[in-house]
Amino acid sequence: MSYQALYRVWRPRSLSDVVGQEHITKTLKNALIQEKLSHAYLFTGPRGTGKTSAAKIVAKAINCEKSPVEEPCNVCNACRGISDGTIVDVMEIDAASNNGVDEIRDIRDKVKFAPSAVRYKVYIIDEVHMLSTGAFNALLKTLEEPPRHVIFILATTEPHKIPLTIISRCQRFDFKRISAQAMIARMKEIIEASNIVVHEDALSMIARASEGGMRDALSLLDQAISYSEDAVTLEDVLSITGAVSQQLFYNVAQALRDGDVAEGLEAVDTIIRDGKDPNRFVEDMIFFYRDVLMYKAAPQLDEVKDRVMTDEKFKEIADSLDQDWIFQVMEYLNRFQQEMKWSNHPKVFLEMFIVQVCHMLHSVKAEGNNLTDQGDDVQNLLKRINELEQTVKRIAENGISPTEQKTPQSDETVRSKPRSIQASGKSRVQISRVKTMLLKASKQHLQELNGHWGQIMEQVKQQSVPCSAWLSDCKPVASSEGEFVLAFKNEMHRDMIDEKFRPVVEQTVSSIMHRPMVLFALLVNHWEETKESFLKEQRSMDQEAPGNKEEEEENPLIQEAVKLVGRDLVEIKE
Repeated sequence: MSYQALYRVWRPRSLSDVVGQEHITKTLKNALIQEKLSHAYLFTGPRGTGKTSAAKIVAKAINCEKSPVEEPCNVCNACRGISDGTIVDVMEIDAASNNGVDEIRDIRDKVKFAPSAVRYKVYIIDEVHMLSTGAFNALLKTLEEPPRHVIFILATTEPHKIPLTIISRCQRFDFKRISAQAMIARMKEIIEASNIVVHEDALSMIARASEGGMRDALSLLDQAISYSEDAVTLEDVLSITGAVSQQLFYNVAQALRDGDVAEGLEAVDTIIRDGKDPNRFVEDMIFFYRDVLMYKAAPQLDEVKDRVMTDEKFKEIADSLDQDWIFQVMEYLNRFQQEMKWSNHPKVFLEMFIVQVCHMLHSVKAEGNNLTDQGDDVQNLLKRINELEQTVKRIAENGISPTEQKTPQSDETVRSKPRSIQASGKSRVQISRVKTMLLKASKQHLQELNGHWGQIMEQVKQQSVPCSAWLSDCKPVASSEGEFVLAFKNEMHRDMIDEKFRPVVEQTVSSIMHRPMVLFALLVNHWEETKESFLKEQRSMDQEAPGNKEEEEENPLIQEAVKLVGRDLVEIKE
């Protein structure tokens, strides 16, 4: 096969060709020219940022016939042999497929032998985090004290999976994501040398879609060249990436800003009709609003934006959006993105997102209209505060008059009274609501909730470990179709769940029970009192029912008991 992909043809041949990693290439050049070489290097960073290419360039530079040099000459026998793989002293090993102990032991046995064709043996181990624990242990001693003629270069995208004992024995270089400007400049060099016509906006879209990886950018460029006919346009790039145009982002953002549900749903239909991926669209919308926030924070920094280009329309939309509103929309996007991952009908969730955000905007406007009414309440409150201050001042100057004196009470009683009143008032409201719920509760609903309680606790723990800890103190004691009661032994646990973690618990229970569920949180003693009170009320209602009176009159045993102790002291149980 004569054709080679662009990323292979234009693979860096010198450290100067490694794009966007100047902090690393400068260090390596100085080390090469000064011959201050380490016995082991660790190159880490995202995919397609030049880790393996830099490793091969370093291997050529230290073995170049003209060394010490900061760049390999690429013309001597050593450089050409390393490039085409004919020199066996420089070995590139894929740890993903050679991750066992035997492969590493084979390396350990061979490092003691001197190189045959060049001055240094170089072992480049790619994706080194894939090695097994035994393989890492086999590599450890050799990596710590290798022979003078051996250099190890380890490359990985996941350094957190490498044992610290390995990392501490290497010089570590962290490759960063390549900026869009650097990738565009490199692609311009390539298309000029290849006599290819690519529009500027198409290059920008490729750079932003590749997410900081030069190899991904060249692969997309190669694919776009094959897809297009004469010149690569923005529409060509959008077609191969599955993304949507920036204008469609503007349309959706305007619809959400204006609360226009019809316009937003029409945009969703356009996305589905054009065969775009709804999940990809939601992800792009998250980055769109992220770019809006970045623009509002630092308008002069164009390189901080990920997915959009700054034009007049973008500036107009960004200036018209409130920062707090953007935060709320991004929370909605994140929640719906998680739900769409596991759904067979992502379009439905996308439409729900449009409707909910538009309704949220109307709610915010309604709250804004209510601020005027609340202003009057604030003025009245300030007036009462001023009156109280005057009263306190008068008492401090003249003392308390006999008419104002009350029955003496201890300081503890005075201080605790408002709190107890507040607590009892809150408890009464909660107990009243629980009694109403108990009218619809059933044993079957409680058994169903208890059957899923272990799964609920596990899912809550995955979402919030603190919530799981506070929830461990309780148990379900009653449930109906849409409500449930949790009884807590500790008041602090009850308060934390009721005031801070209620949304997490209700959302998890609703998700697992497949219906909306509302939480009531009570202390165990309050629950026992509520249950007993509810049962007594139900008994009294049953006794007052006409059918029960007739049964009592027909039952001679009940009549005899009433004669002996009176009706008030008789309790009838089925």
